[in-house]
Amino acid sequence: MAEHYASGTWNVRRGCEQDFVERWMEFLQWTRTDYPSMLAATLIRDRRVPGHYLSFAEWADEQSRAAWRAAPEFHARLGACRALCEDMGGADYDRVATV
Repeated sequence: MAEHYASGTWNVRRGCEQDFVERWMEFLQWTRTDYPSMLAATLIRDRRVPGHYLSFAEWADEQSRAAWRAAPEFHARLGACRALCEDMGGADYDRVATV
């Protein structure tokens, strides 16, 4: 079970939702190929707030997650997703409890 996570909160501009989902998937498919320590990634959409999405990725270790964030291609691919957003925030998390 994963212990380390990366997460994003995305507020996508109206009319850009499908392009955003496609770019996000391309970004995370690249991640899976180049950083196999990423175990899984999920994007969920808010039912009540149009254009609001949350993403989270599970990582096998903190070092791989840090290397991914430091990669030049990370910034370009993340930037392609951000370009479709009014606002975006991200953070790293560590699991502390599971029920």
